[in-house]
Amino acid sequence: MPPKGGFKKKALSDGTSTPLTPSLAVQLSYLHQPRPFKNPNYSKNVNRRAKNLKAVLTQERERERVEREARRLEREHLMKVEPDAASRIPEEVPSYTTVEAPPSVLPHRHLCDITGLEAPYTDPATGLRYHDKSVYEIVKGLSAGIAKDYLSARGVNSVVK
Repeated sequence: MPPKGGFKKKALSDGTSTPLTPSLAVQLSYLHQPRPFKNPNYSKNVNRRAKNLKAVLTQERERERVEREARRLEREHLMKVEPDAASRIPEEVPSYTTVEAPPSVLPHRHLCDITGLEAPYTDPATGLRYHDKSVYEIVKGLSAGIAKDYLSARGVNSVVK
């Protein structure tokens, strides 16, 4: 015996066709509308090539160098024409990418040879810098060869006692 409601009876048709009304999903669909964000006249430029990061940075450095040179020549010309124009010439401000930045006026920070943290202490026997007493325990346990390797990694060539 088939389950209840397992099949539906067909509705009787009287021969007249009723127009099908589209569902709300079909009415709101954007599927068949034109897409204005796509340019129909677009063609890919086959002569364009991708540049790697090194090439882009090299071009940027070269452009900045040319700009600095032009500013320097302009400054020299202005100084020849008007010697008192030095106060009106803008100073060259070092940026992140310029190599000509002056050295820092702040003192060099001492870093721990073991952890890389700031090191306010130095072991008198080995010359290694250390951060705190827990690192000092490690420094005391190092052999002379390992301590010398740490010093050479820092760039110090001293004799370990």
